[in-house]
Amino acid sequence: MKKKLILVLNCGSSSIKFSVIDPILEITYLDGIVDIINSKISLMIKNLIKKTILRKEFEKMDSYKKLIKLIFTTLLCKYKNYLDDIVGIGHRVVHGGPCLKKSMIINPNVLLKIKQSSIFAPLHNPFHVVAIKVALKMMSALQHNNVVVFDTAFHHTIPKKAFLYAIPYKFYKNYSIRRYGAHGINHFYVLKKSSFVLKKPINCLNIISCHLGSGSSITAIVDGQSVDTSMGLTPLEGVAMGTRCGDIDPYIIFYMVNELNIPINEVQKILTKESGVLGISSITSDFRQLEEKYSTHKSAKLSIDIFCYRVSKYISGYSSLMQGRLDAIIFTGGIGENSSFIRQKIIHKLSLLSLFIDVRKNERNYKKNIFINSTNSIPILVIPANENQIIAQETYNLVV
Repeated sequence: MKKKLILVLNCGSSSIKFSVIDPILEITYLDGIVDIINSKISLMIKNLIKKTILRKEFEKMDSYKKLIKLIFTTLLCKYKNYLDDIVGIGHRVVHGGPCLKKSMIINPNVLLKIKQSSIFAPLHNPFHVVAIKVALKMMSALQHNNVVVFDTAFHHTIPKKAFLYAIPYKFYKNYSIRRYGAHGINHFYVLKKSSFVLKKPINCLNIISCHLGSGSSITAIVDGQSVDTSMGLTPLEGVAMGTRCGDIDPYIIFYMVNELNIPINEVQKILTKESGVLGISSITSDFRQLEEKYSTHKSAKLSIDIFCYRVSKYISGYSSLMQGRLDAIIFTGGIGENSSFIRQKIIHKLSLLSLFIDVRKNERNYKKNIFINSTNSIPILVIPANENQIIAQETYNLVV
């Protein structure tokens, strides 16, 4: 019997992740990543069934389009047996804007709206558009089986009191300026996984999900629905991140432009690409390197302290939304999954909420021990991010 597989494309500005997944059996056959590192491009594809790894390096390409083509060319050349079973292609898109609120099959109108929403996610949506166009052309037999899954969709349950900004209402009514959030695909996955682990129905679950990575967001989930999230109109708002500033006084921008005579385009670059832990440490945006220097380098220590402080503040604030019952705190994302040091620093500030880490459990591999809390604590879980599984399921549901 022929398999029905989904190819998932998860495109960022500095890396592209892709997978071939059976969404029904929840089996991942291929898992790949392209990293753009300085003047080189690194391609790695794991065949999780045959336990083989393909690694290649290429000279940096002069367009993102060529990079996407490289992925399809490699898959068609080396893994055609899997591609013959693909029935749909699922694309993760960061921002759906005000109109695109659920997963949908891509058509010219949907593609136009994704492009128009680039103003809300300038570091992400333009790359998604390029990838979609290449996929439509290079796998033309599946032209009507390309599905877009939005990071913002999960957050459309947030009430007005939480998503509106305290600026004249006409800016929301006429221009759709509001909080949209991000990382919704993974926050939804974490919700489903924690429901299974905690043996509690999704619609009865109250959790605070902490997606911590180069981009980080905290989401309050009550009765299985997002009710508030730290990222806003764009993925720039919220906690301090790898290179993004997070929450700041907006007047800082006016001061930089009017008093320091910095061009507005340069201010945008500073706040999105030169701030966060990179801006504070002046060393790197890589949390692993900052951890190594934590005890020896003052600015590295300060940058991590600021990050953990901001995350703790959001968790504490969102606890007030839990309607008297917090079922769990979840850590996910590259940092949330892998840094026991940062998890401990965040939870250390939250004893008032009856949150306590078991140091030994926290140090262990999360794959062996999802729970890292002590016995007198509200559950604290570590759940690996798995956006691709949700994208594959959403795509399958629409094309099969």
